[in-house]
Amino acid sequence: MIHMTESENIKNKIYSIFSDVATSIGYSPLHGKIIGVLLVKNKSLSLQEIAEETGYSSSMISLSLDLLDVIGIIKRVKKTGDRKLYIKLSGDLLECLKKAIIIKLEKGIDTALSDFETERKKLNEKDPALKTIETLEREIKRMEKYVKLLSNIRLP
Repeated sequence: MIHMTESENIKNKIYSIFSDVATSIGYSPLHGKIIGVLLVKNKSLSLQEIAEETGYSSSMISLSLDLLDVIGIIKRVKKTGDRKLYIKLSGDLLECLKKAIIIKLEKGIDTALSDFETERKKLNEKDPALKTIETLEREIKRMEKYVKLLSNIRLP
């Protein structure tokens, strides 16, 4: 029977919390777990070290790092005399979370507007569904304005 130490319990709880946050905003639990690992370890880690700590393959980690890099939450670094690629946290965690949410919202808005345009082309001008699509488009465009405002707000 394996007994976890209190620090292992806390570490796993942190990984779980970050996985849950990532999932709640539409990203993979692995994205959150990587952030949790980097926070707990508090140092640059190799791809292999992150894979070992998360239980995911190096290729899965590598794919997830691409998005985290775009969001600005991690940075890839090389150490002199070492061929391995290392990953470290970069930037303000809350600012990066805001950016991740905004990216997801903007993608959803673009998809919805594109879908409405596609459906609009299938309808004739007298179809009552056209009015519904126009109403939805108006509301989505209104939401788009609020998302743009949110993206420009600086966090304290």
